[in-house]
Amino acid sequence: MILYPAIDLKDGAAVRLVRGEMTQATVFNTDPAAQARIFADAGAAWLHLVDLNGAFAGHPVNGAAVEAILAACPGLPVQLGGGIRDMAVIEGWLARGVARVILGTVAVENPALVREAARAFPGRIAVGIDARGGRVATRGWAEETDTDATALARSLEDAGVAAIIYTDILRDGAMQGVNVEATAALAREVTIPVIASGGVASLADLVALQATGVIAGAISGRALYDGALDLGAALVLLAERQRGTTDHHPEIQATRTPS
Repeated sequence: MILYPAIDLKDGAAVRLVRGEMTQATVFNTDPAAQARIFADAGAAWLHLVDLNGAFAGHPVNGAAVEAILAACPGLPVQLGGGIRDMAVIEGWLARGVARVILGTVAVENPALVREAARAFPGRIAVGIDARGGRVATRGWAEETDTDATALARSLEDAGVAAIIYTDILRDGAMQGVNVEATAALAREVTIPVIASGGVASLADLVALQATGVIAGAISGRALYDGALDLGAALVLLAERQRGTTDHHPEIQATRTPS
């Protein structure tokens, strides 16, 4: 299971929101490229970037910050979401070095674009499914839809997307733990790799997600910035669990579940 450190971009800074509320933004680093280097130096295999302003505006806003991150961490794969809603923007970001773009709103409003992009760029298109109470929210989580998250995931089964990023909005940034049950249930409904997002706050959350055996990755933001989760230690733990050698980590023994 891959751990993706998150850098959410608002007005050029690395911030974290609480449940997607732009008015509840905490600035953690005014230099997102420096933050990216911190994560890279800790051993991150991927970075997860979100252009928050772009998600609301419907087009890229924090492009300069994204490009600075790409320049600061050459060779480190980056996935990017937020305001990516047409083929020109998709092509532009992939050409500039983004490894994978995340399509969210258009997966509901223009699913044909998702399929077109996935055909044009195999392995480089992911879909973000952001949900409250199982219903998908779009346009920076500002608009609620009647679309069922699991039904949307199933509809993508033959689209050729590389991954689904499933976010429980009510858990995001709240440090209340990840919704393992809902994420695993969705992952079992599709063959597409599913990445968990929203509420990943501790080593125990990562252990629980990995133990399901069906979740391909986890995104964490606030816990890394607040110090509740140490990225280097988390990466070591996940690697050791993959090899089945975690007996010298007593702090997570109580949370262990057979894989």
